Amino acid sequence: MKKIYTLFYKNLFLTNRLFTGLGCCVVLFMFAFFFPWLGIIPQLVFYTLLLLTFIDVYLLYRTHKGVFAKRHAPERLSNSDDNELGIYVENWYPFNVSIGIIDEIPFQFQKRDVWFKTLLNPRQRKMINYVLRPTKRGEYEFGYIRVFVKSPLGLVSRRYNFKQTENLPVYPSFLQMRKYELMAISNQLTEIGIKKIRRLGHSLEFEQVKNYVQGDDYRTINWKATARQGSLMTNAYTDEKSQQVYCVIEKSRVMKMPFDGLSLLDYAINASLVLSNVALLKEDKAGLITIAEKIGAVIPADRRPTQINKILEVLYKEKTRYLETNMELLYSTIRSVIKQRSLVVFFTNYESLSALQRQLPFLKRIAKFHLLLVVFFENTELKKLSEKPADDVEGIYIKTIAEKFAYDKKLIVKELAKHNIQSILSTPQNLTINTINRYLELKAKQKI
Repeated sequence: MKKIYTLFYKNLFLTNRLFTGLGCCVVLFMFAFFFPWLGIIPQLVFYTLLLLTFIDVYLLYRTHKGVFAKRHAPERLSNSDDNELGIYVENWYPFNVSIGIIDEIPFQFQKRDVWFKTLLNPRQRKMINYVLRPTKRGEYEFGYIRVFVKSPLGLVSRRYNFKQTENLPVYPSFLQMRKYELMAISNQLTEIGIKKIRRLGHSLEFEQVKNYVQGDDYRTINWKATARQGSLMTNAYTDEKSQQVYCVIEKSRVMKMPFDGLSLLDYAINASLVLSNVALLKEDKAGLITIAEKIGAVIPADRRPTQINKILEVLYKEKTRYLETNMELLYSTIRSVIKQRSLVVFFTNYESLSALQRQLPFLKRIAKFHLLLVVFFENTELKKLSEKPADDVEGIYIKTIAEKFAYDKKLIVKELAKHNIQSILSTPQNLTINTINRYLELKAKQKI
């Protein structure tokens, strides 16, 4: 009895659930005390409920451990993606129980309704799955799992605390990277919006001479080999390989702007990770440079199997800085690090033509030695305002300003094209697809 009383004291009065049985007993006792003329019926009901409550307490607290719960989580979470987690729960009681579960998820999610209810038979096990979508990279701390158990009587609730504290890192969107990786391997990129690009002639890389089969281009017939072998032979060509693709990510204050819970920097990081992985699958070399008022990370282009993990680890730690980008330093770094002509994908953001004019001299210098692709963002909120009908003078003024900013974005594209600089003006949600499209297009047209 002492053991039962100790467990009752530690668990019963710590729970935040209402104890229905004791509450009813108190109410009936008050009725019996203040209204004695009601007779013996309230007293009988009071004692009956009191007895049932103590029976319920005995059923729940007679065993030291009646249930078991454990969180099943991946080793790391993927930023901006739906990550599946689970809570394994097992009933060790010899009777059916009603269970409520609270999982103390990290504060970054700002969720207070992670509450699950289920019923378990004796010795039954169950996995409860749920989904979390993080919007920031970094460490996420999970807390306890709180399990509230009720017997079939349902008068008392016992709380169990399971220490499941753990820190999970949130990395750039590796789930998105894997999705595009599978599509690229199976040549199904067109199913998710990647365009098929018409090739202009043959690539410059010769692969082999092979026997002619029906359907081969007759223009590739090698007549000298045909004369030697006595049968039709054709030249086989392959895509040029080992071309360098560098993602340059600006992380100054212009990339702090939020969209759908993520900053523009996070969208650029996710797109860079996917583009680097697709480039490696195409047997090109992938590299990375991050820049603000000073150079951040520099990863020389390579095609080793460990390259994508190296890029992932660097991107995981990158944060927005609040000073303007040092373009002169970026130009000198590119000249010293990148020794051969490469595709340089520069992720940045311009809100006005004057912002471009400050960086244009350095962009022109970079474009002299490399194929430069400038990727910046369309302001979707301004686009909504420009498309919204104006009902009054204030609405007309706001609509005019929004259209002016949208027009500036188009002028930026034209200004870059004047200086033979490739550009992409994309909404944040379509950034990855548009970037891969342009990479495959430039590769097919042999511009790298």
